[in-house]
Amino acid sequence: MRILIHDFAGHPFQVQLSRELARRGHSVLHAYLSDLPGPKGPLSPSPEDPPDFQCAAISLGAPLEKYSMVKRHFAHRRYARALAARIRGFAPDAVLSANTPIDVQHALLSHCQSHRIAFVHWMQDLYCLAVRNLIRRKLGPLATPLAQHYYALERAVCRHSDAVVFITADFQETTAKMGFLPARSQVIENWAPLNDVLPVAKSNPWSQRHGIANKLVFLYSGTLGLKHKPELLYDLAAALQRRNAALVVVSEGLGRDWLARHPLPNLVLMDFQPYPEMSNVLGAADVLVAVLEKEAGVFAVPSKVLSYLCAARPVLLAAPAANLATRTLLRADAGLTADPDDTDAFIAAALRLADDPRLREAKAANARRYAAKTFDIGTIAAQFESLLMPHSLPLRQDPAQIVGQTPWSARVPQDPLVAARSKL
Repeated sequence: MRILIHDFAGHPFQVQLSRELARRGHSVLHAYLSDLPGPKGPLSPSPEDPPDFQCAAISLGAPLEKYSMVKRHFAHRRYARALAARIRGFAPDAVLSANTPIDVQHALLSHCQSHRIAFVHWMQDLYCLAVRNLIRRKLGPLATPLAQHYYALERAVCRHSDAVVFITADFQETTAKMGFLPARSQVIENWAPLNDVLPVAKSNPWSQRHGIANKLVFLYSGTLGLKHKPELLYDLAAALQRRNAALVVVSEGLGRDWLARHPLPNLVLMDFQPYPEMSNVLGAADVLVAVLEKEAGVFAVPSKVLSYLCAARPVLLAAPAANLATRTLLRADAGLTADPDDTDAFIAAALRLADDPRLREAKAANARRYAAKTFDIGTIAAQFESLLMPHSLPLRQDPAQIVGQTPWSARVPQDPLVAARSKL
């Protein structure tokens, strides 16, 4: 098959899937937005790449302004057009798209439908719920019409994609309750590339270079944005001063900016590090930290926890008990968890890990053992391959043969931002 895998963010495990599918005999183009700030996976060509694998970095000529709703919205429209042009040039049999804003995803689905290309929606989060929470904070009651538009988009994408891949059964159940009802769906949990994140010694070139090789280190690595709780990291750093331990935060974004405005002697802030350094960065930690606010627990699963498991380090997680990340960590017996609204429990768990080297060692061993057992890319790729093969996806009806029907895309309410702009 010719398969285009689109990952808006350029994360590591999606490109690992693309390479593996190419090794299995498919022609694969992996497309992503190069302008999006944040950590990226191994997207550069490698001599070890299979011959039928290629990456397409799509740029709009300037960094995406993540925190301006209006500017980001119109950037999404330009990006959707640029991506559609790459799809036309590659002429795939199927498109698998992940981590994609729902307005872009909707445009891709419409394009694929009109060109008789199978489309699989890989749902990494419930975008409409995330947008609803964000705009409620900014606009209050005025957010309702805009939120309804994103609900309509997500409903259309779920209902009209040829298949939906859910990363957790929680999303499958929630979409069913919301009436989104995809025609075909499968749950495939996320993973992390085992060979990219390896267990290494705490004293390694990266930790030595940054002067933390001989310190007790709690480390947070990854996006720190609006759905996280930087205040919780500040409280953690303050508590760790009692143990002469450091909290290292490797991140960028609003949460990192908040921490920069609230300095502490043992709080070390660093920018995102190059992906080849990931093993050494995570290996510098005695404990790896992840946080997710309670509201976000409904629509997001922090995938950084999966990379943490590969690194063979114990994990300290603040997330709702029902979130898949919490359940995974407990299933692996690889760390300690607390409710994100219970700061005392979170700090108590942190100090317990700080004070007990044997506990850290046991949880670390469990972490890598779970990752090695669960993150086999051959097994995972076979699941996606089975889903994408022609016998698994319905043959699209030729749009030229559809007479007297209103296209499903035309039934989505007009975008309020576009409507407002047109009246100016």
